[in-house]
Amino acid sequence: MQGMESPFRFKQFEICQDRCAMKVGTDGVLLGAWTPVDTEPASILDIGTGTGLIALMLAQRTMADTIDAVEIDGDAFEQCVENFEASPWSDRLFCYHAGLDEMVEECDASYDLIVSNPPFHSETVTSGSESRDRARQNIALPFSELIHGVEMLLADEGVFATIIPFHTETSFRQMAREAGLNLFKATRVKGTPKSPIKRSLLAFSRREQEVQEDQLTIEKRRHEYTKDYKALCRDFYLKM
Repeated sequence: MQGMESPFRFKQFEICQDRCAMKVGTDGVLLGAWTPVDTEPASILDIGTGTGLIALMLAQRTMADTIDAVEIDGDAFEQCVENFEASPWSDRLFCYHAGLDEMVEECDASYDLIVSNPPFHSETVTSGSESRDRARQNIALPFSELIHGVEMLLADEGVFATIIPFHTETSFRQMAREAGLNLFKATRVKGTPKSPIKRSLLAFSRREQEVQEDQLTIEKRRHEYTKDYKALCRDFYLKM
């Protein structure tokens, strides 16, 4: 049942999020729009899906037959299922109520594309909401566990895409490399031309190749989006 909060409407689907700790945000939209899909993945896994946003964006962007998502939080899982069922791609989307470790243990399949917008606030945060704090702290999904899960579940020719804080990029890349995952695409994201780089959008594969690197600025000034950001997100946001 939908709460008082209005759904977040995109061009081809909407997200109910009244029972989710982590709401629709720029990070998720960026990852859903940026993730490389030129390999035409037939199977996709979204780790820690929350509302289901990134899985839904990839359903819009690809012809993948199988788009699975995994979510450990009970309320978020139920809401994700509702969002999947209400979408035009409900026949291709499925959410598991489980932790990544359970998924690794029980899953026989491998995936052509794995995505994750992981919780990455390693410091202790108290917002007054236990589920929000759990979602924001990487205690629930440390980078090491995420990378191990990807190593186990990624197809030989598969792609893994994620968004993390820029200051954690070096250590994350090192951990990924040790697991046989090689960076091939990186976009560093800043809010405005004068602000520091805040996020790294990263894509990995098992084979070594030349790394394509660039930078993305979201706004020229408050509420005035850059041409690049509009080009990336215009298929999704209503007013873009």
